[in-house]
Amino acid sequence: MAAPMGDNAAIFVREFELKNSAVLRINQYEIGDVGCVVWDAALVFSSYIQTEDFTKSYGDLNTKRVVELGAGTGIVGLTSAVLGAHAFLTDLEDFVPLMDSNIKTNEHHIKGSAGAKALKWGDSIDDTTLQGPDFIFISDCIYYGESLVPLVDTITLLSDKHTHVIMSYEKRTSGNKPELERKFFQLIEKKFTVHPIGLERQDEVYRSEDIHLIHFMKR
Repeated sequence: MAAPMGDNAAIFVREFELKNSAVLRINQYEIGDVGCVVWDAALVFSSYIQTEDFTKSYGDLNTKRVVELGAGTGIVGLTSAVLGAHAFLTDLEDFVPLMDSNIKTNEHHIKGSAGAKALKWGDSIDDTTLQGPDFIFISDCIYYGESLVPLVDTITLLSDKHTHVIMSYEKRTSGNKPELERKFFQLIEKKFTVHPIGLERQDEVYRSEDIHLIHFMKR
């Protein structure tokens, strides 16, 4: 199901307080695809990029170029923009209005910049602002089997040797989810080194044994 559009879309708000005391107000749709709401894996990710461990391991986000794939509400990219990054929130065309609304709602907190762009995984990418970023962020996108190859292709196309690719995902055991996870890592390990970010390195509050953070670098 696509994201609902227009003034008739029912919206509810999720507040998320950052370590600098800024409170992000994230608009979510009551009806729509899985990308219409904030998932716990995105909160864990958004919290981790504010930690000392992230800064020591991967550098300060200030002035860095960040591309968020499958952004949905855009909370991870928005958090990076508040921290000073130049963030590009990307998802399917249907999600651009939702991402735009969340950028506008929170623009007074943004120290870097944030913009929403339509991007379909697997398509060719001519937009040079998305190519070779400092960071690619991905949260909870191992969900549909038909999207795995296009997702890995897009990560590969956008990244270069210096790009830090960081992904969060919630481990799910129902249905075909374990097989999807296995297939994703089988694909990504052909082109990237894979390094788990241990629970002990994550935020003390927003972390869970069921939610994993992984760092990739291009081989």
